[in-house]
Amino acid sequence: MRILGIDPGIAITGYGVIDVAGNSFLPVKYGCIRSDADMPPERRLNILFSELKDLIIKYRPGHMAVEELFFNRNVRTAMVVGQARGVVLLAAARAGISVCQYTPLQVKQAVVGRGRAEKKQVQYMIKVLLNLPEIPSPDDVADALAVAVCHANSSSGLGALL
Repeated sequence: MRILGIDPGIAITGYGVIDVAGNSFLPVKYGCIRSDADMPPERRLNILFSELKDLIIKYRPGHMAVEELFFNRNVRTAMVVGQARGVVLLAAARAGISVCQYTPLQVKQAVVGRGRAEKKQVQYMIKVLLNLPEIPSPDDVADALAVAVCHANSSSGLGALL
């Protein structure tokens, strides 16, 4: 089964495509989609949609896992990230892919075993679980891979099927 994990953002959206075989995870493709702060928001969101659409067409994931919005005290930032999340959900809907959403606490619990784990612990575990040569950078990429692994381990995701 192939999962596309997403850590949404307007400047950087991390993504990670993994294959799940039994209890093993195989990284297929990971990286990030970037947009310039100088661009109008509608152009930035269009870039995000277009690149996500291309990823979905190329890698054909059966599931998409998206990190839920962590409430930020900065309302403006939360609104912009919410717009990016909307674009991500739209891309999945247009492709007919089911979407599950996970809180940062759920992701940490699934990857590290502790919901209050430090970001560095999550990054290290992603490197180990996916047998990567180094921790993916920027952080958004490791977070997206962690969301995909969370989905694979989740009872609402594939975990019940494995």
